[in-house]
Amino acid sequence: MTHDIKVKISNLTKIFGPKADSVLKHVDNGMGKDDLLREHKHVLGLSNINLDLANKNIEVIMGLSGSGKSTLIRHINRLIEPTAGSIMIGGEDVIQMPMEKLRQFRQQKTAMVFQSFALLPHKTIMDNVCLGVHLQGVKGDDAITRAKKWIDRVGLSGYEDRYPSQLSGGMQQRVGLARALTCDTEILMMDEAFSALDPLIRSDMQDLLLELQQELHKTIIFITHDLDEALKIGDRIAILNGGELVQHGTSQDILMTPADDYVRDFVKKVNRSHVLHAKSVMTNEKPAKGSSNIKVNEMDSVDSVLCEMLRQNADCCVVQDSSGADVGYLNKKDIAEVVQPLEAVID
Repeated sequence: MTHDIKVKISNLTKIFGPKADSVLKHVDNGMGKDDLLREHKHVLGLSNINLDLANKNIEVIMGLSGSGKSTLIRHINRLIEPTAGSIMIGGEDVIQMPMEKLRQFRQQKTAMVFQSFALLPHKTIMDNVCLGVHLQGVKGDDAITRAKKWIDRVGLSGYEDRYPSQLSGGMQQRVGLARALTCDTEILMMDEAFSALDPLIRSDMQDLLLELQQELHKTIIFITHDLDEALKIGDRIAILNGGELVQHGTSQDILMTPADDYVRDFVKKVNRSHVLHAKSVMTNEKPAKGSSNIKVNEMDSVDSVLCEMLRQNADCCVVQDSSGADVGYLNKKDIAEVVQPLEAVID
């Protein structure tokens, strides 16, 4: 995983209301969302967000309704003007861009996939997918060739002349994804893109996104309220609560060391053994002499390690890195503590 920063968000605050600038000082002094609304009749959307989003990662931003996640993503292409702060992309502050430069930035650097699909009902699938590149100035056969590639890639070959109303919800979202990919931008933003889909279709779309990312290596900023989705697709996850950033880290970080009670409550019912890697839970405690052991990879899930231990009737595991060097150990007691739901540990 690369840690080159693609998007650097610094001291970003958004207050909704007629006198946002005048109440900013209260937020800077630590006033929270509830107090700001009660005392000053303004809504705190984001409070002093500092967040580095890595290049070529899937960066998930999650939280419950009203946490500020959609407000945050809309600042990245400046669909919302902030009250304070900066967003640096490619050495430029998006917040300070003049309108013509901002228009070019939106057309050339970012693409967005919406929860509501946002397709034009009177246009064919081909026309909808071509829309973004037409705005970039790509016309004619070149636009159609590029669009056809991504229509095929998302599994909609043969539907080019259909209209959105003739497609299912899952297929319509594939059109939205193909439109964004056809633009070939550096940053792909997805705002609750799969939330309206049925569970099986949603899972298929998640798999498709991961498959595409393996070949495209784009910077994807993905908004969701679903922790299972975040854990499945995110290289790193940023969790918001009440407009504040409470934790940013890998799925392993968040499951093993939740930052506060809010995050702990989020993760307590997650099947941790399915998500955690052997590397995250291994110890330095060598197995007892004479005990039977097997070798596992540090990136294997705890679930798969347990299955292999049971299959071979082993007492413990020797955890190895990608070069085959021994880096730690796992026994049945270690695994039992991980398999136990976190809510049982908390309770």
